[in-house]
Amino acid sequence: MWRNESCYDIVFKMAKHLDDPDYKSLAELRHQIRRFQHFSEQASRDAGLEPRQHQLMLALKGLPAGIRPRIGELAERLQIQHHSAVELVNRLSAGGLVRRQRGDQDRREVLLALTPKGERLLGELSLHHQNELRMQGPALIAALKRVMHEGSSVAAAAREAREKASRTGHKNGRTRTGRR
Repeated sequence: MWRNESCYDIVFKMAKHLDDPDYKSLAELRHQIRRFQHFSEQASRDAGLEPRQHQLMLALKGLPAGIRPRIGELAERLQIQHHSAVELVNRLSAGGLVRRQRGDQDRREVLLALTPKGERLLGELSLHHQNELRMQGPALIAALKRVMHEGSSVAAAAREAREKASRTGHKNGRTRTGRR
């Protein structure tokens, strides 16, 4: 029987402590993420949307091929409850930004689509976000690289877990016996 243990689980069992540089690099990464998140939230509000409404519109527009644009899929992609996604769609629909339509084959299925007004607003916001990422991106990438730097204790533990998994032929740290 396969044990569901991810590399993440293994790494944090192996990494017994963090050094000061690890804390500093993690804090800097969180700071850079939060800076962009703050920008995004403010840009959404300036455009007349709540941040989660913008996130839902972006998730809808950016769904991978083969994923049906249903509320359940969007709730999963946003990591929110189904009823919360329903309320977001209700508000976006009332604002003329999203429309519901019945599925072609199964009339019980409700599919979502951006309206032309929603497409325009999302396009403007996305260009604004892309420009901001061009400015903030290098600092964000540098912070991520510092966290992932091979000298950090977390990165060293991750490297050791990957090497162990490749030697034993197991993926994601899973073992057949349940032993580590």
